[in-house]
Amino acid sequence: MSRAEMDSLGWDACDIILVVGDAYVDHPSFGMAVVGRVLEAQGFRVGIIAQPDWRNKDAFMALGKPNLFFGISAGNMDSMINRYTADLKTRKDDAYTPHGAPDARPDRAVLVYSQRCREAYKDIPIVLGGIEASLRRMAHYDYWSDKVRRSAIVDAKADILVYGNAERAIVEIAHRIADGEDCATITDIRGTAFIAKSMPEGWIEVDSTKVDQPGKIEKTINPYQTEEDNPDCKKNGNNTDDNADDNSGAEVVQIVDLKKKRDKNTLNVQTKAYVRLPSFERVSTKKVLYAHASRVFHLETTPGNARALVQRHGDKEVWMNPPPIPLKTEEMDWVFELPYTRKPHSFYGDAKIPAFDMIKFSVNIMRGCFGGCSFCSITEHEGRIIQNRSKESILNEVQRIRDEAPGFTGIISDLGGPTANMWRMACVDDKIESSCRRLSCVHPNICKNLETDQLPLVDLYREARELPGIKKVLIASGLRYDLAIRDPEYVQELVTHHVGGYLKIAPEHTEAGPLDKMMKPGMGSYDAFKKMFDKYSKEAGKEQYLIPYFIAAHPGTTDEDMMNLALWLKSNNFRADQVQTFYPSPMANATTMYHTELNPLKKIGRETVHTAKGLKQRRLHKAFLRYHAPENWDLLRQALIDMGRADLIGNTKKHLVPRANARGIAGRGQRFVTQHTGLPPRDKGDGKGFDQRPGKSAAGNKKRPHKKRR
Repeated sequence: MSRAEMDSLGWDACDIILVVGDAYVDHPSFGMAVVGRVLEAQGFRVGIIAQPDWRNKDAFMALGKPNLFFGISAGNMDSMINRYTADLKTRKDDAYTPHGAPDARPDRAVLVYSQRCREAYKDIPIVLGGIEASLRRMAHYDYWSDKVRRSAIVDAKADILVYGNAERAIVEIAHRIADGEDCATITDIRGTAFIAKSMPEGWIEVDSTKVDQPGKIEKTINPYQTEEDNPDCKKNGNNTDDNADDNSGAEVVQIVDLKKKRDKNTLNVQTKAYVRLPSFERVSTKKVLYAHASRVFHLETTPGNARALVQRHGDKEVWMNPPPIPLKTEEMDWVFELPYTRKPHSFYGDAKIPAFDMIKFSVNIMRGCFGGCSFCSITEHEGRIIQNRSKESILNEVQRIRDEAPGFTGIISDLGGPTANMWRMACVDDKIESSCRRLSCVHPNICKNLETDQLPLVDLYREARELPGIKKVLIASGLRYDLAIRDPEYVQELVTHHVGGYLKIAPEHTEAGPLDKMMKPGMGSYDAFKKMFDKYSKEAGKEQYLIPYFIAAHPGTTDEDMMNLALWLKSNNFRADQVQTFYPSPMANATTMYHTELNPLKKIGRETVHTAKGLKQRRLHKAFLRYHAPENWDLLRQALIDMGRADLIGNTKKHLVPRANARGIAGRGQRFVTQHTGLPPRDKGDGKGFDQRPGKSAAGNKKRPHKKRR
């Protein structure tokens, strides 16, 4: 991170300099640490410039000129989501910065960092990576500017973009540039995007309309435009063979061993075909074409059958190679067993980095998620195929934490990943997996070809907690409860030994309409899991509670849906203090619904999607989740009147909000909330956001005495 460190190592220059928007924490949960250690293991000298001052180029010259390239990432989070709330307000803190200080990174960090690197050393190649670049590799809707923006590689003027699981791609790129190859000629690596100077010879172009037909396109007519003047006639015409789609088989890829020098035949194409998406200019003006491009993109995400995608941006062609082949178990083990120090760089001294404090005693056991939730970006970034670590590697990491981590008290805070219970789950047949185009393996039902055995995970839990010096192993990752209920033994093991009083799960909603758009299971699965949870908690002699999370204002959600959710919350004595409003992140299916009001989960044009876009309606949906908060009562009362549900306004337990003229309303005291809504008193001590213990206070869980009203 400094010239002094380079001098102590005897380096005259770095081969690769990684620029990142997070503080540098050398831990396998931080992407830049993983990339840096992987490149180091390949023999490269790696420097890291963390959270540089982006206002001038000087900070980007701190380590000198790299021999090979700059690798640029916004960090573990998208910089816009990191800096702004769903209500577009600036956040007051940043978990990836020392002391949680805000404003340590710019908006659209990969673009700004790229510009400064070009100013510093204009002849050095720039490689974009991380989740911000990954989710902006094509034309995408940008919530913060409320418009469609170009691919990040175009705006950043970068040489190549790496998306998804980047280990193989970054190793290949580094070795080829080190061998003297021009970065502009590196076009055959999976998981990369680049600006194509021309379409390659010998490839078949498949128009996206042959993959999936868009709905009706309302054409804007220019009365002064001739056919010769129309660029769509020349650039986007159908020049493909009618049988091209039938001849576009899956690519055959030779897997690179990360521990050895790369093999140049990473991408050995047997049948060469690419899919042409509608251009940036067209998707930015025609919402139906945006929805169509989004649907085609998601259909082309399975590594075994995905084809390259091409999208014109003005006079440039953005070429996106198929997704990377998932890492094998032995490769995952190798990546996670590199010599991480598992702590922040010494540069930060004793400063607390909140994101590190959350995960320093946790172990990542897998990558990927086949849930396909439409609001989530995991599938677009890590893919649907689960990449597993071996049990031995996981247990070794637990022991390293026990033996080496400062401040360890014997409690592992999590064994998980994107989900808690998908470890070692896979399709029963590799051929089926490689040809499947389902967006989710568990929606609308669990696929019959999905292996859902959770007993290996039970064995892992047992062995981890039986290690000497390990007092408890908690499971903090989100649980997929529709899978869990298939294996009561797993639920029993989890509830009996691995819940620290509260277990977080995410039903997200109670109503069928929003759940269908989210691609989430119905409440029947939640009810079945809660029954098991309560049963096994009682058998273990433990008082434990489920903490359900819900989303307000998700596409497909009506005011009535939110009202019904609020009624469900009240009937179950849940009071949500921390609630989530839908956040349209780039490239997610739900973001497409939000922008276009079309459903990309079906043939485009078959279904429109009601979307809460206005600030007033989004606030109302959020208020329904916090129906118990006095500051929301005026808004909810008026909404209930407008909806014809004034019967829910009153001062008994059956009512949702109290009447405006009720005595005690002016003071908005907690006692009024308790006495006149039937709600339990607000728990300010546990910080969990929910309390489902009627009649109990935060201190001591004793019965609260009933006082007379004055």
